Amino acid sequence: MAIDIKKLLQSVVSHGASDLHLVSRSEPQIRIDGTLKPVNLPVLTGEDIEEMTYALLTEKQKKSFEEHLELDFALMLPGIGRFRANYYRTLGEIAAAFRIIPTEIPSLDDLSAPEIYKKLIKREKGLILVTGPTGSGKSTTLSALLNEINENEHKHIVTIEDPVEFIHQNKKSVFSHRETGRDTKSFSTALKYAMRQDPDIILIGEMRDKETIEAALTAAETGHLVFGTLHTNSAPGTINRIIDVFSGEEQGQIRTMISTSLVAVVSQVLLPKNGGGRVAVPEIMVTNHAIANLIREDKVHQIYSQMQLGQGVSGMQTQGQVLLKLLKNGSITKEHALQYSNKPDELKKNINFR
Repeated sequence: MAIDIKKLLQSVVSHGASDLHLVSRSEPQIRIDGTLKPVNLPVLTGEDIEEMTYALLTEKQKKSFEEHLELDFALMLPGIGRFRANYYRTLGEIAAAFRIIPTEIPSLDDLSAPEIYKKLIKREKGLILVTGPTGSGKSTTLSALLNEINENEHKHIVTIEDPVEFIHQNKKSVFSHRETGRDTKSFSTALKYAMRQDPDIILIGEMRDKETIEAALTAAETGHLVFGTLHTNSAPGTINRIIDVFSGEEQGQIRTMISTSLVAVVSQVLLPKNGGGRVAVPEIMVTNHAIANLIREDKVHQIYSQMQLGQGVSGMQTQGQVLLKLLKNGSITKEHALQYSNKPDELKKNINFR
């Protein structure tokens, strides 16, 4: 007999988990503080999971899943919470992953975010990227940035997501939330028509392809503040990823566009925190004259050195600098710092030097 999926999701929320995984030949698994843990329930079969998960779908969603074998959607369960769901197949059987989306929008202060964030969002135009691996808190950081604007500025904010995650209540700003597949055909199509919707700010849930990246850069150049995400783990890596999407003859022009429109890159990861919970480690690059020149001249590999020099006034910080600070105040362990570091050898030398 299949488990009541709504009761299971309620349990996930009450345990403070971030995710629920349903895969056949395993009991349900939840992710708490970044670690998967089995739930004390029977091992599931594919039939169990199909019965559980299909109970949440509309007929249109069922048809789409059966046709494409993949399904992304957002789900609101009154009295329980909001979730991002992904249905897929493994060895011919249905499986599902649910991500809990907090219904309360966090503030930057709630996240203990660096002070530079409040300065960045006051820019009238440009591109701000929040990057990192899956589950690194990108959506949460972006929602807090938009919430800060909503609390203080009269702006029209268009979000383009797949699916829509955080839903903002209109305070001083007005939000137009658009979901690909339901409200628009694609990210690139939505960006094209967003220019006619009089936006001040545009959020792009994921910059997946050349067309979307090009449209985002153009929007940032033409007087809009654009927020976007990429699955990259450093600021230089983010810039290279964008450039590499384009062909060789296009890359010179794209480097110029990035150098003039890129405001900042925040590359973050979540580490287990001593005593429970997780702590964000944001690497922050803010484009200044020197960094803009390095991008334009195809010397992205030198940006890291500029970030090391650019602390203090600029608000820049490397991941290594943040990890050393967290180690010093006892927030994280040395083992976790080295495990999650982009430059573990450099970090190890700095730890030993201290």
